[in-house]
Formats: sequence, C-alpha cells, structure tokens
Amino acid sequence: MTDMRIRPAVPADLDTVLAFWRTAAEGTSISDDRDGVARLVARDPEALLLAEDAGELVGTVIAGFDGWRCHLYRLAVHPGRRRRGIGSALLAAAEERFVRLGGRRGDAMVLTRNERAHLAWRAAGYAPEEHWRRWMKPLADRTD
Repeated sequence: MTDMRIRPAVPADLDTVLAFWRTAAEGTSISDDRDGVARLVARDPEALLLAEDAGELVGTVIAGFDGWRCHLYRLAVHPGRRRRGIGSALLAAAEERFVRLGGRRGDAMVLTRNERAHLAWRAAGYAPEEHWRRWMKPLADRTD
C-alpha cells in the first residue's frame, strides 16, 4: 500500500463515505445520513479522516475532540483490505490529531457484539472500562 494516504474528508466525499460505511462499518447510527455527516465536516473539518489507496476509499475514522475529551467513532476498513495496517494508520493519525489539540486520552465507541473489533482495539492499546456505561437518549425522531 505505498499509495495509501490519510486525509480529512471534504463535503464532496459524503456520499462515498456513507456508501462505504454500509459495506465496511458494523451497525448503523442515527447520525449515518448525509445531513449528519455534513454537520460533522462543517463543524470540525479535520475530524473525519479517510484512508485512500490509489484513490479508493479503504478506511475511515472519526476523531472528535470537544475540547475536553477525545472520542473515536466509525473506525472502519474495507472488508477486503483488513489486516493490512489501514486501521492502525487511521488510529495513529487520529491520536496525533488529539495530541496536537491537547487531548490526553482517547475513547472509542465499540459495539459489544463486535468481537473482531474488540481484538483490533486491544491490539491498538485500548481496553474496555467496565465501570462506565454509555447512556443515550435520541433527541429527534427518525423515520427511516
């Protein structure tokens, strides 16, 4: 993968990213729509990182920093490209971003049922914090 590069997403990438997530990401989110991703890119243009190999999208990660905490979402690698260092490269880029912004610790949202992801996150040096539980409340009804 000598042609791989990591770059922030731009508005022209949104449809490609959404299609990619349908293939490469585990599960869906209430924010997995064009408007949600457009808001992310507009609010924080460096948060959505894309890995491309010879111009083809092969991986993504959202590296969100709210000024207090560093959050990782949507680490996804094309199923045919896994175990080639793409996820590691994306996490390294995300962590470099966090350090540059003054972040001290990254946390990741990982589905409980996604055992393959658990292995990848552990290999990257992350560990679950069993004493925390995610609490959520949808703020808007979604019709799809």
